[in-house]
Formats: sequence, structure tokens, C-alpha cells
Amino acid sequence: MLTILIFDGDTVLDPRLLRAFVAIADAGSFTAAADRLHMTQSTMSQQIARLEEAIGRELVDRAARPVRLTVTGERLLGHARRILALQSEALTLVAETSGTTSVRIGMPDDIATPEMARAFAAFTKRHKEARLDVTTGLRADLNRRYRAGELDIVVLKEDTPSGDSWASFMEPIAWFTAMDAAPDLPDPTPLVTFPPGGLYRDAMSERLERERRRWYVAFTSASLRNVLMAVEAGLGLSLLPIDATKGWRVRELTDFGPEPPVVASLYAWERNGIVGELASEVLDILKRHFARLG
Repeated sequence: MLTILIFDGDTVLDPRLLRAFVAIADAGSFTAAADRLHMTQSTMSQQIARLEEAIGRELVDRAARPVRLTVTGERLLGHARRILALQSEALTLVAETSGTTSVRIGMPDDIATPEMARAFAAFTKRHKEARLDVTTGLRADLNRRYRAGELDIVVLKEDTPSGDSWASFMEPIAWFTAMDAAPDLPDPTPLVTFPPGGLYRDAMSERLERERRRWYVAFTSASLRNVLMAVEAGLGLSLLPIDATKGWRVRELTDFGPEPPVVASLYAWERNGIVGELASEVLDILKRHFARLG
């Protein structure tokens, strides 16, 4: 039973006694109050006596008909009602299970699509207890957090999937520059990249080294949208998923020839329960997404 109000270092008010006190104040008699709380009149009298003993003053004028509260009782009544209301509110709050089970998800920006968001919304409607904590970021950080147990589900862009992946999909990538960029590449070549740890950044530097081209990083951002805006504005070249460039004023470069696709892999720690269920739904979305890419 929850006890709430403390008058001094030793006195604690029991909500059961306060409930009996409020019932007497409302009913005007011990008998009616006892009936309302489904207890005997003797038990009701004992509870009021215990409350008066705890406070050190009489709360009820037992000689009056109907029973009346003393001055001390009148002073206590409003506080007693608020204490009982707070207790009921607190018990209701802690009994509520909505949003009490966290499912932690990590994925790249371009995988966090509107379709994925709609699937998340439908999932939380079916599972009121679920709270989805979604992190978008770069491969290195997402992989580290997943392997450390900080993420339950993760989608990684990588060169080669690990043996515990649920499924992997090939994603075409290519070099892009601004739509109105000059046809000849500048020397040295400016690059628009993700921060260190991003798969595309490593592939870009490795390819330019093989081509024996001088290069430098002109713009860096962890956001795919910001990278696309920088390429569109003419800040430099970037290696990007072909599908992600749709709708942007950028054009594909063929100077370096085709690039091998990257692999998008799904990982999840559980195959059952709500984590396994959500991972299966993410997998279905990935299948549809990459099927559209051919």
C-alpha cells in the first residue's frame, strides 16, 4: 500500500485510514461509511482511531448526529482527498505499459524511408508497450553499437556481410557531380564525403588513389541530405547510392567506370518476440525496396 504524507519525522499517514476518514465525512455516519467501503463498523471505528492516534487529535465528533468533523478534521479533509487522488493517479501511471519496452534500431539515412516510418507506426499501434528508438548513422558506429549490444536491429552498408546477417541486398552506386559542373574534372579533385567511418568515403579515396588522381575533401557531413545538397551546389564529387540521387540536380560521372555495388545487410539479435517481429517487417521493406532497384 502506498503511503504519501509525512507530518513530521515519525508520523506517516496510511491511505487506507484516509479513505475511511473521507468516507465518514461524505456519509455522515460510521455505519454508512462502513457499508460504502465493504467493512464492518468496528473496523471503520478502529481505522479512524488509528488515524487520530497518528495525528494526535480527534478528527470526528462521534456524539453528533449526523457525525461531524472536528476543526482538525475539516482541515485534514481537503488534503486527504488530494492524497488519495494522487495515489490513484500514481498507481494508474505505473500500471500503464505503453512505451515501456524499448526496441533500438540503427540504419543509414537512405534506409529510413517514409515506408519504413509507416511500418514503425503500424507496429507501435499493435504493440502499445513498444518504444522505438531509431538511430541513423554511419556504418562504423552502427556496427560497433550493434556488436556491443546497444542496438537490437541494424541495417548496415558494407563490403561483405557477416555470417549472422538475416539477409543482404546489392545496392548500385556511382559517382555524381553537379548538373552544371564542367565536363573536365578539376585537379586536384574536390570530394563531398561522409565523415571517417563511412563506407562510401573509404571507397572514394581508394578509387582515386588507383586512378592516381590528386584529391582533397571539400565538404563533410554525416547527413545524406546535406551531402546531396553539397554535390548539387557544385562543391565536389561524391560516390552515392544511385537511388538516393533521384530528384536532385546531379548527374552521373563515367570518368572512373562502373563501381562495384555495396551490400545492405540486416542484423537482429532475436528472431522471436517483438524484436524478431519488427526485424521481419524491416526485412520485408528491404526486399521491396531493393526489388524496385532491380
